[in-house]
Amino acid sequence: MTKKDIVRTISEEVEKLTQQQTKEVVQKTFDAIIECLVRDGRIELRNFGVFEVKPRAARKARNPRTGEQVEVPRKHVVTFKPGKTMEARVRELDEAEARRQQDLNDGKKLEPPAATPLETPPPSSPQGRWDTDQT
Repeated sequence: MTKKDIVRTISEEVEKLTQQQTKEVVQKTFDAIIECLVRDGRIELRNFGVFEVKPRAARKARNPRTGEQVEVPRKHVVTFKPGKTMEARVRELDEAEARRQQDLNDGKKLEPPAATPLETPPPSSPQGRWDTDQT
């Protein structure tokens, strides 16, 4: 799913917002998250997760083509720890797969799994994109 897909989905669900207005709100949200990370080093979005800036120590690595050892400098990286709601939803995927595998082992004819609202793919245009803007 891309930012465009998110914009399209929200725009369809919130009828009073055009896609352009929704795009601006989504972009401002992302900008606010980035600004908070740069300023405070952490942002907690309840029931979604926590983004945090952490230092990564300098290390030695190998160039996969040549095998040559290279120094990778110290840098800051963004980490994400999912919230309880997200973890529970993702865990459902494992449980559904385990049930499906058990049914296969039991020789039952399987129906395709029903899509949950988050799994339903957005409608696509003939080119697979609804415009050419790459943001």
